Amino acid sequence: MQPAITYSAFSHRRSLLEERPSRPPIIGKIRPGIQVLTKAARENKRAVEIHDTLLAQGESFERIAVEIERQTKLRNALRPKNVGYFTCRRSDFTNPAVADEILQRYGEDRGDGLKLWRFPVLFAFDDWLSNMPNQLTVWGSSGRHFFSEYGSDGLRYCKTYAPAERDDRASRIKRLFGGRTIILRQDDAIPDGVCDPHRCPQYQARQCNLSANFYFAIPEIKGLGLIELPTNSIYVLQKAYAAMQTVALARGGRLVGIQFTMSKLEAEISRIDEDGRPVRQKQMLTTIDADIDLGALLDGADHIPHAIEAASQAVSALEQGKDPVAIADGSGADPGPETTGYASDDPEDRLHRLEDLIVRLGLAGERERHCLRVFAHVTFGKGWAKRPADVEQLIAEMSHALANPAAFSEQVRAVAADAGVTA
Repeated sequence: MQPAITYSAFSHRRSLLEERPSRPPIIGKIRPGIQVLTKAARENKRAVEIHDTLLAQGESFERIAVEIERQTKLRNALRPKNVGYFTCRRSDFTNPAVADEILQRYGEDRGDGLKLWRFPVLFAFDDWLSNMPNQLTVWGSSGRHFFSEYGSDGLRYCKTYAPAERDDRASRIKRLFGGRTIILRQDDAIPDGVCDPHRCPQYQARQCNLSANFYFAIPEIKGLGLIELPTNSIYVLQKAYAAMQTVALARGGRLVGIQFTMSKLEAEISRIDEDGRPVRQKQMLTTIDADIDLGALLDGADHIPHAIEAASQAVSALEQGKDPVAIADGSGADPGPETTGYASDDPEDRLHRLEDLIVRLGLAGERERHCLRVFAHVTFGKGWAKRPADVEQLIAEMSHALANPAAFSEQVRAVAADAGVTA
């Protein structure tokens, strides 16, 4: 579904280990919520005792559920519960002391004991998809049964594992080298292997669901690996994607080096009830934010020479009928507060549309993004990114440029070159 995360910088394989995709080591898991006893389990005295005892010992919810089933024969004794804090348990880390350190450094006691309400994170990759890989998955007792992956043609396919082959000479199952063989799902429900939730019986039966994980490090927390946080909410992924793309847009495609904050936010989401009617309900969603001056980053003021700023101010002054020389050398009067006359829509949506156009016009590279920032700075003036009308005008020009992306790219490079930036 996404490019394999690899730490190897060599272009050829040198070892059996490099024949398989390498993924970052995981040192622990922080969970987005908790699990509580179901109504049936609460009515079983022994189940309650097991739950309370193991919970106090810091055992994982999986271990608690397994132990309840083993001793009481109650299956699925726990159900998820969405809360405003994260669960950071010793049993979810290879080194239990790491969980204690995270809680001591970043936990808060809001009257109900020390809990992890918010904490800083650092992502290890500039590729947003490597930071939060996701797919549709059907889980069974032995692991994944079906799962989605995108093909080189851009289509989403339903994959599964090939049945084990029997070795006739040895009268046993053939040993596999390099892991289980992945094949397209091809049966009566999905004959062509294309993942189509609308006609997938597992999806319609709520057996197939979104499965995703965030991978990150936490400042001042030591350990040779990353921490994961699972989610199955498309709303969480959409918000995180928008946040990462916004930062990447402002920093020339770079996410590494920016400290984000992960927290919970109560939001109203829509869903379709069993009768097919749209309903809205409040839910605590995992969100990420970054304490950065986005306007300054988008404006590129730290990277553009003073001469460019003066030139762009001169252009603005000419449009306002003022003396461009006086404005450029700082001797002119302050033009006063900016007015856009623009009824602002969702800023997040605006940035999403801008990022989409950047990709479609072939300007997603770090150098191309920098040239585009210079182009916008010269065209619309200093502070353009803070003015919705200017951003919308840039979006309109880029939309028209889809008819001839090469010509627009050449125009952007020419403006950047005139400002002293080489593409």
